[in-house]
Amino acid sequence: MKLENLNKTPELKTRKRVGRGPGSGMGKTSTRGQKGQKSRSGVSIKPWFEGGQTPLFRRIPKFGFSNKRFEKKFAIINLSDLNVFNDGDVVTPEVLKERGIVKKQLNGIKVLSSGELEKKITIRAHRFSSKAVSKIEEKGGKAEVI
Repeated sequence: MKLENLNKTPELKTRKRVGRGPGSGMGKTSTRGQKGQKSRSGVSIKPWFEGGQTPLFRRIPKFGFSNKRFEKKFAIINLSDLNVFNDGDVVTPEVLKERGIVKKQLNGIKVLSSGELEKKITIRAHRFSSKAVSKIEEKGGKAEVI
């Protein structure tokens, strides 16, 4: 170890001791200023409180309509997930749930074309992407919409 390799120690700042008489300059009001809510003890002002001004969420106009709550969500599986089945198998949503490939069926099952299908199988699902259908039929399988 050499002197030039020593790290400089950080200068430690002494903590502010408030309410300690006239010499410190932080006596009497203890740096809280004069009167007001923040000068009192036990104050806890919520971050969204705006001092009595009408809050932002009440000032913003609320109108319009969104179909978001009526949207249909599908459980998605890829073609590569279906390689666990044997040739000639019929794959249904119930079988997928049994095998643990799909956890929740939601509003149905949609098959996407990600990955390669290596088996000739019949797949029954609620929706298919166009590429997925072509890949399934290319291997000699069937894509049946429920």
